[in-house]
Amino acid sequence: MDCRIKSGNDKSFPMPPVFRFAPSPNGHLHLGHALSALKNFDAARRRGGRFLLRIEDIDTVRCKPEYEAAIYEDLAWLGIAWEQPVRRQSEHLSDYLVGIERLSGEGLVYPGFESRAEIARLVAQREAQAPWPRDPDGAPLYPGLAKLLSRHESAQLLNADLPYALRLDMAKARARARDLSWVERGEGPNGETGTVIARPEKWGDVILARKETQTSYHLSVVIDDALQGVTDVVRGQDLFWSTSVHRLLQELLGLPQPAYRHHRLILDVAGRKLSKSGPATSLRELRAAGATPAEIRQMVGPT
Repeated sequence: MDCRIKSGNDKSFPMPPVFRFAPSPNGHLHLGHALSALKNFDAARRRGGRFLLRIEDIDTVRCKPEYEAAIYEDLAWLGIAWEQPVRRQSEHLSDYLVGIERLSGEGLVYPGFESRAEIARLVAQREAQAPWPRDPDGAPLYPGLAKLLSRHESAQLLNADLPYALRLDMAKARARARDLSWVERGEGPNGETGTVIARPEKWGDVILARKETQTSYHLSVVIDDALQGVTDVVRGQDLFWSTSVHRLLQELLGLPQPAYRHHRLILDVAGRKLSKSGPATSLRELRAAGATPAEIRQMVGPT
């Protein structure tokens, strides 16, 4: 898979900038979403670019049609307009399968068969002896030994119709893509800016797909951005270190690297980022209480 637009000397053609806002319909939008959406929309207008809306609905359990409808309503109320059609990830699973097949064909993917409960038990066993490494989000790295299974053993388990997760063999992947970095045009959570060295190994053998979900956030986001021609990724600092994994997948799949700009988060009174699963007041609640789009812009601050 190679989505670059090339000329004869392998240089990308200049193009108008393309920005995107990509929420998941698993809850109502809050002020943090408003900040990100407005930053992308305003940047596209300032630079004469395009603004896309993408619905990241691969989680079929938590994503609901009513939340998707609310996204359209909330954004339109804010005065944000987007191009049609909207890309819905659930309608493009075949695109992600192409990526999985390419990585699998290069020996970079293996199936793991432990359940979440089994993984938690393995982590607890290891942490009883010594601290177990965790990823930048605080989750423990995969502790299993599935990649040591032979091809025959893995095939037998797959044929037994067991649940599984397809994982990226990080050690092999890093050997293929040794020097990775990106130019940060915004700022990371600790003030990182300029050239940032990517450290995808800090995430361990990340999941690329599951039996019940045929892709993952990391895989689908880089493929979507490439297929949609996204040139500028503007998103919150909570996704800053995810860029390391995205840069790795871009290199492995021959995908172009967009410009990255991470922005501040809007925090609650306890200093935590706003969450759909937390007590954050939604945009629709603020609207029902009489807030105007102009007041929402004041609440989120400069874009």
